[in-house]
Amino acid sequence: MESLLCDEIWLEKEEELKNDVENSCFFKSKEDCEEAFEILLNKEISYMPKIGYLKFIKENCSIENARFKAIHWLIKSQRRWNLSFGTVFGAASYLDQFISLNKCQGWKYWMFELLSIACLSVASKFHETSPPQLLELQMEGVEHLFESTMIQRMELTLLETIGWRLNSTTPYSYIELFQWSINSLKSVNDLLLRILLDAKFLEFKPCVIAQSVVTCISEDLSPLIDDSCFNNFTRLIPQDQKDGLSKCQRMMMNKQLLIEEFQELITSEVFNYGPSSPVTVLTMEQHDLCDIPEGDINYISNANKRKREH
Repeated sequence: MESLLCDEIWLEKEEELKNDVENSCFFKSKEDCEEAFEILLNKEISYMPKIGYLKFIKENCSIENARFKAIHWLIKSQRRWNLSFGTVFGAASYLDQFISLNKCQGWKYWMFELLSIACLSVASKFHETSPPQLLELQMEGVEHLFESTMIQRMELTLLETIGWRLNSTTPYSYIELFQWSINSLKSVNDLLLRILLDAKFLEFKPCVIAQSVVTCISEDLSPLIDDSCFNNFTRLIPQDQKDGLSKCQRMMMNKQLLIEEFQELITSEVFNYGPSSPVTVLTMEQHDLCDIPEGDINYISNANKRKREH
């Protein structure tokens, strides 16, 4: 039997391997990047929320607040589980697509929490080689503990709603193309995540957000960036997006404040968005049935979650 076992020593350095993969890029030439860039441009619109989504959530404060808290949890989960940035941006894309298609009006906060877990679970399965288990995803940052079967049903509802299309084009998709020309992506990724939290940037296409982020931090990272590469980045943005590019860049002008505010927010446990618990605390014996949007979904309350933890 021993002869059938391979000596995979690299598994002992899984963290190091993950970092190497995260900092690598398949496209090593300008030509390859430009071709991939054009492919992303052609398909990005099909992965964006429906037209009018920003106006819709701005007119529904409860949904805007639930989205903010969901994105906040996704970002903290990415750091907690050392997930790829592609995972968190993919999960956020699924979330926005679902809400724009489903509307989710009249939803309780715990329903958005269940949707958030389903989005991260699906994104992890798509992007990660070793995705966290469903119970692990709920260990921190959520107010309710959901059964695996319930999350799986929500995953199916999510997949059917977004048409089983998981390879979303996000702002991070564009930044990934140019990883080979940047020695450090921390400032880029921090600003991208901060912008992900802010719903007002939903009016811009992913390519516009990505270019604006690059422009915003170019002064700080100029020694670390291949200038010719990012000049080409600007050239590839469609002409009809130039006005949006200028507006998006103006909104990001105070970049240092954005990053500092983001760091403070992401490390803080104090969070005031959304109710701290459901109006009626339910136990396993008093479970309720709710439609999301067409199926009965059982959930375990915050109080019962605490019982399991002790």
